[in-house]
Amino acid sequence: MTQPAAPPTVEHLDARHRYAIQVGGATAGFTAYRDRDDRRVFFHTEIDDAYAGQGLASILVREALDDVRRTGRRIVPVCPYVAKFLKKHEEYADITDPVTPEVLEWLEGQLKH
Repeated sequence: MTQPAAPPTVEHLDARHRYAIQVGGATAGFTAYRDRDDRRVFFHTEIDDAYAGQGLASILVREALDDVRRTGRRIVPVCPYVAKFLKKHEEYADITDPVTPEVLEWLEGQLKH
């Protein structure tokens, strides 16, 4: 009898400014952010092609946003996937801030370092 596959797990890699999703011990994808005061600015989410179509991005982003809520921070969804996720999941509206030109300029400066 075959053992069922282990469920995916999400790990916060604080030093790398990202949350990674693991499947069977392999990293299947990540969502990257930078912190600005009490806001976690998500700017990129990526799932490896080998894991596409399994709903992993949704699991990853939900876990990351739940972690943001637990830490008392707010979300700024620069990443198109995170923004799309938030439109479907209004339970995060109370901790979501809009993307502004100021935030985009700040993020650009952060990513150049």
